[in-house]
Amino acid sequence: MQVSEAKWTDTEKKIAQTVFDQAYKREIEALLKQVREQAGTIVEVGDLWQLHDFLSAKRHEVEGKYDYQYPALLFVFAGLVKEGWLHLNELEGLSQDKLSKVAALARM
Repeated sequence: MQVSEAKWTDTEKKIAQTVFDQAYKREIEALLKQVREQAGTIVEVGDLWQLHDFLSAKRHEVEGKYDYQYPALLFVFAGLVKEGWLHLNELEGLSQDKLSKVAALARM
């Protein structure tokens, strides 16, 4: 099976949506904490623009990363596992083939 051709059962779709949302929530909560910390250190206008640039880059990164389209989802999950926003055990309930592919991609 090609990764992009994986078929998703209704149960797998529910699991995928749940873990996708959890990973997104974790990353956004971490980002909010980081922004609050950085905002608290703003002293001059240069600091403000630096925070703006950081947020612009992060927005681009996050919006590009969280792509909930089934042909790309195993790649998305692998990236999230690699970055620590998702754990393989949270994907339990997906087929063994999908789990193996996510694990292998995450090791790359």
